[in-house]
Amino acid sequence: MVIQDVPRNEKLFIGGDFNDHIGVDSDGYDTAHGGFGFGERNNGGVSVLNFAVAYELLVVNSYFKKKEDHLVTFKSGSLKTQIDYFLLRADSRRFCKDCKMIPSEYLETQHRLLVLDVEFKYLKWKKRRVGDTRVKWWTLTKENAVLLSERITEEGVWKWVEDEDVMWEAMADCIRRSAKEILGSSRRGGSKMKGVWWWNEEVKEKVKEKKEAYTIFMSKWSG
Repeated sequence: MVIQDVPRNEKLFIGGDFNDHIGVDSDGYDTAHGGFGFGERNNGGVSVLNFAVAYELLVVNSYFKKKEDHLVTFKSGSLKTQIDYFLLRADSRRFCKDCKMIPSEYLETQHRLLVLDVEFKYLKWKKRRVGDTRVKWWTLTKENAVLLSERITEEGVWKWVEDEDVMWEAMADCIRRSAKEILGSSRRGGSKMKGVWWWNEEVKEKVKEKKEAYTIFMSKWSG
């Protein structure tokens, strides 16, 4: 995989055994090292950090303060090291909730389980409620715009209110009410063509003729 080929709008996570030591402190690698590591940095760790800086990545392990038992990812007898890491793009840091090693008594492997907790939030689209009314803004002609402006200016209820929130609500309510009275309103849902500015009598007649012609054509074809 070539990192620069991964689009910026896609999440990028790199994890595994790097077999290198980034050390306990950032020491000049503040953009990639969070300051919470383990042990002493070696040449391999420098390479990992240089790689992270070059591609605007973070070593996620180093951004969470943990006890030693949750930092050490490799243990063999008295030897304890941190050589397993998660790397991700700097702009994805906010999605990370936690990163730690899970202690275990399982001795079959010398590597411990490293876990990264991430949380993605997606906006939920609100379903339109059938029956709600909306202003026919498509009928806003030059003449209607003048009438609407005069109506709103004439009412001007918000000018006499000191509280900002109350003034805003009064102004918004005035605009909505005036727009409905001058431009009209239609209900959501139902026929998709209902309330559309181009759906007039002439268009209805043309559609009707087209349907009749299609019916005659199909009857001859089937016959």
